[in-house]
Amino acid sequence: MLKGFKDFILRGNVLDLAVAVVVGAAFTAIVTAFTQYIIEPLISAIGGDNEMGWGFEIVSGNPETFVDIGAVISAIINFIIIAAVVYFVLIVPANAAKKKFVTEPEDKQASAEDLLIQIRDILEAQAGQAAQGAHAKPTPRVE
Repeated sequence: MLKGFKDFILRGNVLDLAVAVVVGAAFTAIVTAFTQYIIEPLISAIGGDNEMGWGFEIVSGNPETFVDIGAVISAIINFIIIAAVVYFVLIVPANAAKKKFVTEPEDKQASAEDLLIQIRDILEAQAGQAAQGAHAKPTPRVE
């Protein structure tokens, strides 16, 4: 059991995953700072003279609750920025590299003619088995 765990750790995928998590967290911090210090003030400024920007207070008793719509919009912008960067920096190049460097196995690259020949051979074999399995006499040909 420990040998399997050791093989899993040393395989390389775990290290790649760890690096991806650290880089992703660092990038998320950059995007969060961008939206918090640039996008949120712009959204609040659009809210007008209201000091809460696009937020509002719900006064329903003793504790006052503040609903910050600008923070929700900032979180959506965070997500869109991170998703776009992941797609354009990781997914698109990976798909292009896969298309360029990964080839299909030789047996999957059969031509249409080869496939038709294989189908013909299978049908002939099935027809031969059906003829051998039939106990009735073959019908004479009428010409």
